[in-house]
Amino acid sequence: MPRDHWVVQRLIDLKIGAIFLTRLPLSHGRPIEKGELSRALWAAPVIGAVVGGLGAVIYGFAHSLHIPPLPAAALAIAVTATATGCLHEDGLADVADGFGGGATRERKLDIMRDSRIGTYGVCALLLSFLLRVGALASLAEPASVAAALICAGAAARAGLPSFMVMVPPARVDGMSATAGVPPPASAIAAVLLGLVALFAALGIAPGIVAVVCLAAGLWFMAWLCRRQINGQTGDVLGALEQVGEITVLLIAAATVS
Repeated sequence: MPRDHWVVQRLIDLKIGAIFLTRLPLSHGRPIEKGELSRALWAAPVIGAVVGGLGAVIYGFAHSLHIPPLPAAALAIAVTATATGCLHEDGLADVADGFGGGATRERKLDIMRDSRIGTYGVCALLLSFLLRVGALASLAEPASVAAALICAGAAARAGLPSFMVMVPPARVDGMSATAGVPPPASAIAAVLLGLVALFAALGIAPGIVAVVCLAAGLWFMAWLCRRQINGQTGDVLGALEQVGEITVLLIAAATVS
């Protein structure tokens, strides 16, 4: 049945996306072929919402033990980072080191591929964790924290397929080049899922502000990547997710307060 095939394919996409974007104990049974991952990226907001939900559960548990908001928020962010294997944090650190420390395109790409972390990367990670933890701590109430985490996890990943369509890979190898260009349908679906999460969690006016900020961040990152390395990499996608997550959490915190 065509409908059954469509449902099965979407479930496969979800599993492929979860295998790549998280450290959840899942297996595919065969190597993931080129094009499968890019097609599956429509599910990135769904996976991001699940990751945010894990953080929300931990925050709620910590709150029930009367742990203050700041350490509870730190535990929640630690869980979301653990669930993804710090995939996006690693990308943020690599982009900060490469763009900040490389003098040429080739040197920037070499630095980004180096597993060691430099001063720019450390500072970027510290800022990311401080802003996210601080935003959650200011929300305080478990329900508000849960909505913000789930919304941020979904919305921060919603633009990744579109970014891959807009900006070509900077390398002929690497994750982004191997994944391929997402189909337009996958990019559109991811954006729509992100919009639903934003407006459901933040409301109309804050949701519009978040959309504008996320779109501006995506455009700026596209411009910066073309200028710095003439393309995008998996690290750039990770950095873009981190910027989006921070943006949504800060808007959520400003809305509630």
